Amino acid sequence: MKKIIITSFLFFLCSSVFAGNTELSRQATAFYSDNNPTKTMDLILQINEKERTSQDWLLLGNVIADKGEADNALYMYQKAIEKDKKCYRAYYNIGNYYMDKGQFDKAIENYKKAVSIKEDNPYIYYNLGCAYMKLNNYKSAKTNLIKAITIKPAIPEFNYNLAFVYKKLGNNKLAETYMENYNKLVNN
Repeated sequence: MKKIIITSFLFFLCSSVFAGNTELSRQATAFYSDNNPTKTMDLILQINEKERTSQDWLLLGNVIADKGEADNALYMYQKAIEKDKKCYRAYYNIGNYYMDKGQFDKAIENYKKAVSIKEDNPYIYYNLGCAYMKLNNYKSAKTNLIKAITIKPAIPEFNYNLAFVYKKLGNNKLAETYMENYNKLVNN
């Protein structure tokens, strides 16, 4: 009987800690959404590292990145992926990290991982297209920019960059079409 009571107590204690962590994570996400990075970080840091979710690590990375600590943010994104290999936002943010560092091949590698998980996010395709543009691989850039526009056609930058890519590929007619789309979107 004593073992059952102790086991029940330990189960209750673990459940309470888990429920508390879930609530801290939920609150941290809410504060992050309200643009309160200090409170977000304070709440997540109350959670034991082993018990943090991929979302917790991702938010920590975002808060730290916003403070200009890109290398520390990279570590947080890697921790998010350790917790959940399907955390496409972490791969996307790592891709952004490498874009900022001018390491376009590594950026492409991470954007490809992100898009393999989340195929309907136009910004992943857009950034992938931009990375290919940096490498002067305009055919791959075109493919990804078209995918971005197919998903979300009303983003001016998508159209502008696709116009640029078509110009580089020597297709002036399509370059003009996408430049017209860009101008319409900017002026509306």
